[in-house]
Amino acid sequence: MSSLVQSVDWLAVAPPTVAAVVGLVVLVADLFVAESRKPLLGWVAVAGLAASALLLLPLLDADRSTFCLVGDTEVCSYTADRFTLVIQLLVLGGALLCALLSVTALKDSGKRLPEGEYWFLFLSSAAGAALLPASRDLATLVVALEVASLPAFALVGLRHGDRRSSEAALKFFLSSVTATAVSLLGISFVYAATGTLHLTRVAERIQHVDGQLQTLAQTGVVLTLVGFAFKTAAVPFHFWVPDTYVGAPLPVAAYLSVIGKAVGFSGLVLVTVVALPSYADAWAPALAVLAALTMTVGNVGALRQQSMRAYSAVRLLAWSSVGQAGYLLVPIAAAGYSDEPEKQIGSTLAYALMYGAVNLGAFAVAALVGRAHRLNRVIDYRGLYAASPLTALLMGFFLLCLAGLPPGVIGLFAKVTVFAAAVDAGLGWLAVVMAVNVVIALVYYLRWTALLFRAPDTAPEGAATADAAATRRLPAPLTAALALTGVLGIALSGAPQLVLRFTETGLF
Repeated sequence: MSSLVQSVDWLAVAPPTVAAVVGLVVLVADLFVAESRKPLLGWVAVAGLAASALLLLPLLDADRSTFCLVGDTEVCSYTADRFTLVIQLLVLGGALLCALLSVTALKDSGKRLPEGEYWFLFLSSAAGAALLPASRDLATLVVALEVASLPAFALVGLRHGDRRSSEAALKFFLSSVTATAVSLLGISFVYAATGTLHLTRVAERIQHVDGQLQTLAQTGVVLTLVGFAFKTAAVPFHFWVPDTYVGAPLPVAAYLSVIGKAVGFSGLVLVTVVALPSYADAWAPALAVLAALTMTVGNVGALRQQSMRAYSAVRLLAWSSVGQAGYLLVPIAAAGYSDEPEKQIGSTLAYALMYGAVNLGAFAVAALVGRAHRLNRVIDYRGLYAASPLTALLMGFFLLCLAGLPPGVIGLFAKVTVFAAAVDAGLGWLAVVMAVNVVIALVYYLRWTALLFRAPDTAPEGAATADAAATRRLPAPLTAALALTGVLGIALSGAPQLVLRFTETGLF
């Protein structure tokens, strides 16, 4: 008789585990640390995220799995393969950059953001986000999704006495809970039809479902996909994004724009390509239409932002992130039409890495400008080059990367890769829609970039000098975040082929 006790591969589960443990350490330490020393908690969180990211290095040599079925070691609940490692790198690296932004934001908040609670929630969400891409059964997938999402609700509404923050948290909460409820209903239908939660076994059994359960299985597939569409902010499930980004502390908005999307898209890949490949004729066209709608609505929404409106810079980045979500959906849809879905998923991962690096860089500049201009309008970026040339050059580089223009070579490379994925899959109409949207996006990205280098508006004597001084006195964490994103973007632009080589997955 085989033993029911199995060993745990602690090295495989180390990245999310370390993040979770450091979160608990920060929560307990908050009870005993004097108020004047609370900023140390932020540096403990930064160190914990750095350690979690470094623990990915020993996992590069081979795929590792744990929490496997007794008697069948091929069916596991946790797998650290190349797909998992790429997403975990994006999640933990992105969370580390957001943590650096948060250190400055908490210092500037005037005690309106409680440090102990903030860092505990932040690390808990990061741990859940790092767990999700390794999940290989539907139960673990849902638990990881909620561990990533629930702390994020609280982070959005954590700022004391801010009505806008509370309203944003409520919208985010209601939309996300709806998505979770729909996903759980769909997953329960899939389980009832197949009798298993493990993704590989679902893929095998759902092809041979009894005729009486066929409708139940089909309904479960549709509901599960609808739930994940909410999580990825795909149109028409995107309505919470602009208000949530504006109401949240800026580092949390940056976190949601990159890590939140990584969670949604990795879950979507696992559910569609791994668990439901036999239903590709249903989910692939649906995702293609969602991709076209999402990129169009997102880019048109960004184009319509008025530069003088309060928080228009954050709103533009929010709508831009919706448009970018549409591009990320294209290779996933293409995987349903392709004989080599692994190549298509690699395109999504390459685009996600590019987007994560440069979008966090843009948010870092927005955090910097927001210290001098509380309303953070697009017009506030006018003349940034005169006040801080290096910051303006970095912001221009990030925007050109997002637009896909040189010298942002990595952005151009990523868009060409996604475009090629659509063409190779025979989705010519989707490639045309993407090309049109790239042109629309060029308008607002270039308009913002040009504003950086225009002469500053005439201001009362001393105002421009004050803004320039505020811009020059960069806090060390903010400087580090800007430097890291800038160096990463420039390095990737120098050798973009390394990204695609690194994102070749071992998922199938």
